[in-house]
Amino acid sequence: MSALAAPSRVQRTERMARRRRMGSFMTVVVWCAALLSVVPLILIAAHLIIGGARVLSPTFFTALPAPPGVSGGGVANGVAGTLVLLGIASVIGMPIGLGAGLYLAEHGRTRLATIVRYLSDVLSGLPSIVVGIFAWELIVRPSGQFSALAGGFALGMIMIPLVARATEEMVRLVPVALREAALALGFTRWRSSLQIVLRTALPGIVTAALVAVARVAGETAPLLFTAFGTPFWSLRLDRPIAALPLQIYNYATSPYDDWRAQAWGGALVLIALVLVISIIARRVTRSRFGAATGGARGD
Repeated sequence: MSALAAPSRVQRTERMARRRRMGSFMTVVVWCAALLSVVPLILIAAHLIIGGARVLSPTFFTALPAPPGVSGGGVANGVAGTLVLLGIASVIGMPIGLGAGLYLAEHGRTRLATIVRYLSDVLSGLPSIVVGIFAWELIVRPSGQFSALAGGFALGMIMIPLVARATEEMVRLVPVALREAALALGFTRWRSSLQIVLRTALPGIVTAALVAVARVAGETAPLLFTAFGTPFWSLRLDRPIAALPLQIYNYATSPYDDWRAQAWGGALVLIALVLVISIIARRVTRSRFGAATGGARGD
């Protein structure tokens, strides 16, 4: 009976052939899905380059915005203001997010860690305009004026949960043997976390921080309630400050063709700015991490 029930060689061959055909079909489906996921990015990048490259010039990067209806002008104050806002947001969001991520990775089973993780997930899904209203209520309303500090605070609030959750995941990828080796050599737990675990996870953490910077670099809604924007040159932290997302929003919704063209140019500059920051930070991190690894091997 067992000999009769056993599949014949022809049946096994047909079964293997069906599996190969199904495997080849699913491979094609996955490749098509991957290509389709890249198509929107390519279309957006091509549209930005075509629409924005025609207005790019040295004056575009060095001049202030022109009055309404006047051709020309630039986004110099917007570029500088965006860098200031990102700097303030990084100073506020990265240390808090990094510390929270380390705590979640090292003490992830405690009740406090569970609460922090849950609140981080809720905050990361919170609409950015709600964060802007919160910053307006906390900083703008008591001070009686819009300011760069309020805008940077709002962007920093958006960065905190992104950096925290990404840091937690990167630290968890560090082998437990490294922690045990550090403790065996006499390192305290906090010292092993900062000098061994954090250094090992540094490339992934920097990548996550760059994703957070890219995430907040294009935020417009929080800045409408905090930084507000200005057509003039101002880098004071206690005064309204210009920003590329605000200028792009104002230009894109204006009735002037020249301003709408400059909106495409500003969007292209914003994407290029995020790209340059990412490349510089990756190279700096890679060189430092490589030097530290080489030094450890040499020792």
